[in-house]
Amino acid sequence: MSDSTFLDFTSATETSAANERHFSALRRGEASTDRIASVRISAATLPLKGAISDAKVLTGRQKPLRDVAFLFAEIRTEAGLEGVGFSYSKRAGGAGQYAHAREVAPELLGEDPSDIQRIWTKLVWAGASVGRSGLATQAIAAFDIALWDLKAKRAGLPLAKLLGAHRDSVQCYNTSGGFLSSSIEEVIENAAQTAANGIGGVKIKVGQPDTKIDLKRVAAVKEAIGDRIDLMVDANQQWNRSTAVRMGRAFEEFDLTWIEEPLDAYDAEGHADLARELATPIATGEMLTSVAEHAELIRHRSVDFIQPDAPRVGGITPFLKIMALGETARLRMAPHFAMELHLHLAAAYEHDPWVEHFDWLEPLFNERLETEGGRMIVPARPGIGVSLSDQARAWTTATETFGV
Repeated sequence: MSDSTFLDFTSATETSAANERHFSALRRGEASTDRIASVRISAATLPLKGAISDAKVLTGRQKPLRDVAFLFAEIRTEAGLEGVGFSYSKRAGGAGQYAHAREVAPELLGEDPSDIQRIWTKLVWAGASVGRSGLATQAIAAFDIALWDLKAKRAGLPLAKLLGAHRDSVQCYNTSGGFLSSSIEEVIENAAQTAANGIGGVKIKVGQPDTKIDLKRVAAVKEAIGDRIDLMVDANQQWNRSTAVRMGRAFEEFDLTWIEEPLDAYDAEGHADLARELATPIATGEMLTSVAEHAELIRHRSVDFIQPDAPRVGGITPFLKIMALGETARLRMAPHFAMELHLHLAAAYEHDPWVEHFDWLEPLFNERLETEGGRMIVPARPGIGVSLSDQARAWTTATETFGV
């Protein structure tokens, strides 16, 4: 059935009672027979405080970013338990994600919510003619994340603990204050505020048409922060191979934690050559949309830091496969964006990860994450630990519910 506004699925009291019924059955040694009763999808548009520009904008590839489109999935079981997941799109594709989710959502009804990997495969094959990566799997990601959120809630655990956490906090760095649309004075002020807020690093954008400007901005930020916090740069795929080598060598005096996306996202061989050439670590992967694409980076030894994005690769289920590949190759990891989700995944990664601090998504959720001593604290709340805010509901542009 369709509705034009968000519905109240259940009260906190009902959710607590549902959990108690679930745990009582487990104590009696009974297998769960719970099934997915309803699925609600919603499209919402998050407006940014101002237009954001990086190298892709300054070179004419893209327009400034003014908002982010979100796809939310809320899954409820017959026992009254709920999971919330999301995916997103920048600039274009949000309507397509919602349309695809709307087509495949009925496939979830009646399924055992614990069978997450089988459900992921079922949803992929429901839309197999449009492929197993890209927009189709990004739509599926919202359902997959909601199912993992639900599974962790059923266990009474934060998602990180359900997956098997290596740590209770993760190193974090801020990006939102380092865009090219900000003056160098603003970037320096933001870096100082980042350190004051207990965040351990700051990443600034590079990739200007005039590379001398990049060098001046990086030098100014490094002088301002010294060794108090880490410094990273992000070229957003702007350079060709020779420019990347030249800029990488010029940046070595600044002791950067990494250089991000120096080349085209799909240039695995070029990144591998660059990683061998430079002393500064190389990071990339945020634009890739499948396990296979990340496997190619790892196979070529193209990166020191892998940067997968769970909503972009199809959810937590494929993300865990990328984690396994990265751990086997002994790579470090710094997931892209969506700290509310990626904090849990980074906490479950073996090799000393980072998580990206973006405060953009905060209006969408009722809860907040804490930072202290350069690290982000994994919340103790069950599941991912977030619930949709009234503001998220106010920004909703379309919604539909399947099941009862």
